[in-house]
Amino acid sequence: MIRLLFFGFFLLTALRAEDFNNPDTYEVNVSSTMPKVLYLNYTEVPKRVVKGEIFSVTIKTLATVKDFIDITYLFSNYQGLESFNEIPSREKTDKYYYDTFYFLVTKNQAKLPDITASLVTNSQVNYKKTTLLGENLNIITLNPKKDFSNIIANSFELIDYKTTSYDNKHNIIVFVATAQNCNIKALKLNNVLKQGIESITESYIDSKITYYAVIDKNIQNFSFSYFNLTKNKFMTINIPIVVDDDSVTTQSDLKPTNQSHEMIKISIAASAALIGIIFIFWRKKYIYLVFILIPLFYIAYVSAPSKEVCINKDSNIYLLPVYNGTIFETTQTQTQLQKEGSIKEFTKVKLKNDKIGWVRNEDICSN
Repeated sequence: MIRLLFFGFFLLTALRAEDFNNPDTYEVNVSSTMPKVLYLNYTEVPKRVVKGEIFSVTIKTLATVKDFIDITYLFSNYQGLESFNEIPSREKTDKYYYDTFYFLVTKNQAKLPDITASLVTNSQVNYKKTTLLGENLNIITLNPKKDFSNIIANSFELIDYKTTSYDNKHNIIVFVATAQNCNIKALKLNNVLKQGIESITESYIDSKITYYAVIDKNIQNFSFSYFNLTKNKFMTINIPIVVDDDSVTTQSDLKPTNQSHEMIKISIAASAALIGIIFIFWRKKYIYLVFILIPLFYIAYVSAPSKEVCINKDSNIYLLPVYNGTIFETTQTQTQLQKEGSIKEFTKVKLKNDKIGWVRNEDICSN
């Protein structure tokens, strides 16, 4: 019996010595006995969230260790959400860290992630991690009207807009809008022939979009709705349809223009020419021919028919003069098209089917 006890004591001593000599085993044992150094709690969890809404959650974190580099977070076990930032937006007050995370609700049921916080240090000590369990969210699903644009935001404002002719039956609206607290890429309009994003600046705080929609020519006022989170109701955006034949459209020049400007200029030039003729008959001095020729040259220049341009084969015809914009046709052969205007690196052309498009200047025939 004494021999058996002695053998057991010898075996236990040998196993403990082996654990001490094994760095991996020793590190796990040490870390498991380390005290808790991070304390987390929610400052506030939203009582209700609308499906499609971007919302924020702020974590209040306290570290009992002074010398550390950072606090990092790892998300797990979340449902019905899209995370925007696992690196938080941080504010520090006294000894507390207020770390804010942003999420998009994508489903009818959702749960916040389990958030595991870790200390980043220069030391070899593995401090104990702390996990804050996620909570279930109360998700509200909207019941919108048919003109709902899929936009849910604190605000959605129309900055610029312009309407031009697309073909014999349709006009094209291009507008620029900004939004706050919005998944702006979700924008989708109803009852339009074509639509799409020309450019977008996404952010979970402030975002901006340039959007186009091809609509029926009979529409005099185009409208759509979005849900305003601040006012807790649907709001209507109205775009009056004022067709601008001069389709020089860029992202910085989309405001409706007065279509009568050119006619006013021609009228002024014609009046100047008429005054010149009166002076010639009155004074009998042909020097006043200058007052006739200059206005007449201007009228002839403005009224001259559009020139044709040669477009290379396999050239893209763009809906708007924007790089990486929407391509709605590609030339199958070298083609002669009527030139309607130009701006920067693009030339406006009229296609055989009377549609208006834009082609890059580099795609115009060199000879």
